[in-house]
Amino acid sequence: MARRYFGTDGIRGSVGQAPITPDFMLKLGWAAGRVIEPRRQRARVLIGKDTRISGYMFESALEAGLSAAGVDVMLLGPMPTPGIAYLTRTFRADAGIVISASHNAYQDNGIKFFSAAGAKLGDEVEERIEAALEEELTTVAPDELGKATRVDDAAGRYIEFCKSTIPERVSLHGLNIVLDCAHGATYHIAPAVFKELGARVSLIGASPDGMNINREVGSTHPAALRAAVIQQGADLGVAFDGDGDRVLMVDADGHEIDGDDMLYLIAKDRHQRGELVGGVVGTLMSNFGLAAALEAMGVPFERAQVGDRYVMERLAANGWQLGGESSGHIVCGHVQTTGDGIVSALQVLSYMVREEQSLSRLLNGFDKAPQSLVNVRLPDGTSARKVMADPRLKEAVAAVEKELAGQGRVLLRPSGTEPLIRVMVEGRPHLDVEGFAKRLAEGVRELL
Repeated sequence: MARRYFGTDGIRGSVGQAPITPDFMLKLGWAAGRVIEPRRQRARVLIGKDTRISGYMFESALEAGLSAAGVDVMLLGPMPTPGIAYLTRTFRADAGIVISASHNAYQDNGIKFFSAAGAKLGDEVEERIEAALEEELTTVAPDELGKATRVDDAAGRYIEFCKSTIPERVSLHGLNIVLDCAHGATYHIAPAVFKELGARVSLIGASPDGMNINREVGSTHPAALRAAVIQQGADLGVAFDGDGDRVLMVDADGHEIDGDDMLYLIAKDRHQRGELVGGVVGTLMSNFGLAAALEAMGVPFERAQVGDRYVMERLAANGWQLGGESSGHIVCGHVQTTGDGIVSALQVLSYMVREEQSLSRLLNGFDKAPQSLVNVRLPDGTSARKVMADPRLKEAVAAVEKELAGQGRVLLRPSGTEPLIRVMVEGRPHLDVEGFAKRLAEGVRELL
C-alpha cells in the first residue's frame, strides 16, 4: 500500500500545512483509536509532547479524536520521546503518541506512535491507520466516549527509570557537566537525573518558550555546548535534541563525541564485561573506523538503512541489543526499547567513572576515517527522488568515486525528516573529502 502520511519516523511537516493541521490531527486520533486493539474492555493511550507551541493545539485535537473513538487518554505533558515509550509500557497502555518534530525548528511538528511494548509501530498497523483515515469520522455512543486524565508524576517516574539504567554503585560525584537541553523535552528531566546521580550541573538550552526549541542549541548545533564547556572548564558536556532521543557529547577540550564514538565506547565496555549480546548495528552513514574498531575487537558489525526503525529491525532480526546512528540516536536494548539520549549518555558516563578516565583517554586508539557531510535544502515541491535519479548527478557521483580510487565512498540520500538531500563523502586521511562533498553538493544545487 502506498503511504500518504507516514514516513520513516512518523508523520511530520510544517504547522498549518497539510497534514499538520488541527482537523487532520482530530481525524488521526480517531483513526488510531479505531485501529488500536485494547488489552482490556476499552483502549488506553498515552499522549506526550515536546515544548513547541503547536503541541497544545495538537494535543487537544488528538485527545478529542481518541475520545470520539471510545479510547481513554492519559496526558503526560512535555516528555522526551523515550520517556513516552517507557511510560506506555509501565502503564500497560495500548499505545503511546508523541507530538514532536524532533530536531526540527518550532515551525514544524509531527506525530510518532509507540506500541504497547514501547516500540515503533509496524508497517501493517500504520497502513491500517491510513486506511481508517479514508473513512467517515463517527462518534461512539455518549456513554462510550473516552475519558482524559493528566499524569502528574510522569516526570518523576521517568527520572527514576533513567537512573536505574546504570548500577547503583556508580556515582557521578565530582564531575562538572554542562547539559544542553535544546529548549526541548529534556529541560525538566535531564538536570534532575544528572544532579541526583551526584554531578555538578550547569545548563544551557533549558528555558523553552514554545518557539526556541533547537534554535542554535542542542545536538544539531554543538557550538554552544563546546563554548560553554571550555569557558567553564567543565569535565564534559552533553547535548540532546528537541525530543530527547538523540545525544552527542563534548570532552573537556571541546572535541565532539558523536554517535559513532558513543557506540564504540558502549560496545567496548559491554564487550569487556562479557555483557554484549551479539554485535552492533550501524547505518550506511556510520564511519568506516567504527566498523574496523569493532571488528578488531571481534564484535560483528552490520549496516542498516539510515533511520532508527531500520536499526531496530536489524537488531530484532539478529537478536542483538546495541545499535545506532552517527547522529546520536542510539538504542541500548538491554535497558530501553528505543533511542534514548539520557540513557545513552549515562552508559558512556558509567564506563568513564568505572575506568576513572576522561572521554578523550577512553577514545585513544579509535581512529575514524575523515568524513564530510553537506546538507542541500530542497525548494518547496521539489521531488528528492527525481533529483536523485537525474543522470547528471549519477555522472558526478561516478566521477568522484573514480577519483577516490577505492579508498573512500560516497553516499547521497534524501532525508527522511526534512526537505534535504544529504551528501556524505568518506575516505582515507590524505583525501580531500570535504572538497569532494562540497563539489557534489554544488552539483545538486545546480540541478535545482
